[in-house]
Amino acid sequence: MTHTLIALLRGINVGSKQVSMPVLKSLFEQLGHSNVRTYIQSGNVVFEAETGDTATVASELGKAIQEHFGFEVKVLIRTAGEMKTVLDGNPLAGRAEGDRKKLHVTFLDREPESDRLDKIHPDGFLPDAFAVRGREIYLVCPDGYGRTRLSNSFFESRLKQTATTRNWNTVHELVRMSTPSD
Repeated sequence: MTHTLIALLRGINVGSKQVSMPVLKSLFEQLGHSNVRTYIQSGNVVFEAETGDTATVASELGKAIQEHFGFEVKVLIRTAGEMKTVLDGNPLAGRAEGDRKKLHVTFLDREPESDRLDKIHPDGFLPDAFAVRGREIYLVCPDGYGRTRLSNSFFESRLKQTATTRNWNTVHELVRMSTPSD
């Protein structure tokens, strides 16, 4: 039985961490994954794996990327079902005034510790807002993600873990790509 997984790579194709999508696709295939598809240049890969052990797959991919490209890349994995839950469960969707460009999701490698999360006061970032649900932080950024203080680096430093953000259109596309067509 295969498992449809989605790899979210942190920080590629910015600065010196340049990764060709065809080469990345080939690397996934060399590791035994099938039906590998990439989406845009920012490190989104939908693929089939023989195992559903996402921690093991993320670790193997991270090591292979380091060996092949010569730099470390954090890899977060979500199952197709988990990504669909992310899409369906956005508590801030109504605050985007119909503009999906204002919505983002920051994916975390694990659920944040409540004591760290309690130190981040949502009212301090207005007009931006965020809501945490499990390993995801939903964002609404009325002035755009490029202008928010609620960046990957912000959450990584405050929560002491890896974070990578995708816009709402990318989340929609990853769900579409990971859903079997009839």
